[in-house]
Amino acid sequence: MPGEPVSFPNAAGQQLAGRLEMPLQAAPRAFALYAHCFTCGKDVRAAVDICRALCARGIAVLRFDFTGLGESQGNFADTTLSSNISDLVQAAKFLEQRHAAPKILVGHSLGGTAALEAAHLIPSCIAVATVAAPANPEHVANLLGAARQVIEQQGEAEVLLAGRKFHFKKAFLDDLKTQRWQENIHELRKPLLIFHSPTDATVDISNAGLIFAAALHPKSFVSLSGADHLLSRREDSEYVGLLLAAWASKYLGELGVQPAARPATEGEVVASINREHYHTQLYAGAHTLVADEPRNVGGTDSGPSPYGYLTAALGACTAITLRMYADRKQWPVDSVSVRLKHDKIHASDCADCETKEGKIDRFTREIELQGNLSEEQRQRLLQIANKCPVHQTLESEIRIETSLKS
Repeated sequence: MPGEPVSFPNAAGQQLAGRLEMPLQAAPRAFALYAHCFTCGKDVRAAVDICRALCARGIAVLRFDFTGLGESQGNFADTTLSSNISDLVQAAKFLEQRHAAPKILVGHSLGGTAALEAAHLIPSCIAVATVAAPANPEHVANLLGAARQVIEQQGEAEVLLAGRKFHFKKAFLDDLKTQRWQENIHELRKPLLIFHSPTDATVDISNAGLIFAAALHPKSFVSLSGADHLLSRREDSEYVGLLLAAWASKYLGELGVQPAARPATEGEVVASINREHYHTQLYAGAHTLVADEPRNVGGTDSGPSPYGYLTAALGACTAITLRMYADRKQWPVDSVSVRLKHDKIHASDCADCETKEGKIDRFTREIELQGNLSEEQRQRLLQIANKCPVHQTLESEIRIETSLKS
């Protein structure tokens, strides 16, 4: 999923920082806009996971920091919900000028509220999805706690939200009161998908009911059981992304959006990585995989490490080889389980290794066979395990030829 940093001006001419995620080696079938949650940013996990899922379905996505947040210019204290809506409109104009106008709007929390409002101002929009969005924008004012009264009385105040200080002005509160949220949702007349968790402690799930009741069909609701407001668990954000991508496909063309063209032919592997450490998209023929590194080495742990895949390849090859041999011999093998680990050891600790200095790679492999097998059959299968093709490749001389594509 190649992506590029982009910037475009807001209505006041200040530069907003964004990231445009494009499907890998395929022309986008549509473009989407993503609006992040209140005081968050474009790189929060939920935004990244949802954008990845849409890209996998051939939908390019622009996510950006609202004015005064993240890498975008401007003063957050001068922003309002109306300015966020304006930012979305400007982002849509940027996409239309550079690529194509967005057809899908996705918004998280207050970003969802902004997306519902902005959909009326973006003619190209054909469908809207919200995640944990407040129905009434004034709900956000309640998050300010006791500071709300200070802002009303003194005109401004600093508020601590999620461990960070933000400066709010009374204009922010006044703007929330002017939003015609029920009428706007009722007049949306576009397919609407609502995600919300019954355990959301920030925006109660009753908000989803209010949005659903105000909207006309087609409308859908998905309950995110066990999820928190920010979708901080990867399984929750990825679930939203997968469902959203499938739902969006229904409204993009008569037959929906098909998965992006595969960049890898049969027997070929393509690996692609961008700036998000160290999430790597893998295409093995017609199959899509993800590789990464653990968090303790700077990765995001969204998939196995390269050595994890290497170890898995040995395990899969061992199991398949034993299954083939048992079937050919018609032996009663009900199941094969192979447990493996990879590590590096000092060569001096290996008595029968030719290498005597430095470290060598070691794979430990334990095989469990289920079935009514004789001891002789079990020992023969152990010998066959050592003859699986990947095992032989790892123990043989290997040549790797590398070149740069011109």
